[in-house]
Amino acid sequence: MPGSKTDRAPVITLDGPGGSGKGTVSLILARRLGWHFLDSGALYRAVALAARRRGMKLDDEEALGRLALALPVQFKYSEINGSPSILLEKDDVTLVLRGEACGADASQVAALPAVREGLLERQRAFRTAPGLVADGRDMGTVVFPDADLKIFLTATPEERARRRYKQLKDKGMDVSLVSLLEEIESRDARDSNREVAPLKPAEDAITVDTTGMAIDRVVETIMALWAEASPGR
Repeated sequence: MPGSKTDRAPVITLDGPGGSGKGTVSLILARRLGWHFLDSGALYRAVALAARRRGMKLDDEEALGRLALALPVQFKYSEINGSPSILLEKDDVTLVLRGEACGADASQVAALPAVREGLLERQRAFRTAPGLVADGRDMGTVVFPDADLKIFLTATPEERARRRYKQLKDKGMDVSLVSLLEEIESRDARDSNREVAPLKPAEDAITVDTTGMAIDRVVETIMALWAEASPGR
């Protein structure tokens, strides 16, 4: 029947708070399966960055909604490892988007209904054969409610702060572990309590707590869950 799971490209969604490992895990899963990869958070970060560059206020919902609809962003995927580079108006902003300031701005604009509506169809357009692994905060609840497998990754705030600290230090950035923990807890509160698409597991999602788990173990856990969810594929 039209619109059923059987006649559409399969989707695995990975939702969860920042630092839970969903970005890294999603990319590895996409490579393992030979599927497409959607980093939905990068779209919200790109909206925030584009708004800052235009001198727009981050609470101007109408203007930001229009910006989201016409966002001049492109994803370029490496033929070697499949990792994406992100171009905003043809400028490579991949590293800028990963900064903590951009992440905080993204959390703010993501709470605006007009922005979420403006990006909704753009995100759904990533669903093409042979399949899609979608990383975000509302992938299983809003963007792909009919996903074949929904995972909610989580970890303690302290664990997520340590991971982010190491990640940024490895990139040569000067960061504070205490400040990162405060920002993670603040962002968790914003994302979980916003009125539109709050951060929460879908009713049919499987929660995986990655605290103390190596990335390979998380990937294998989800691959096993996919094997159970898709017999015969």
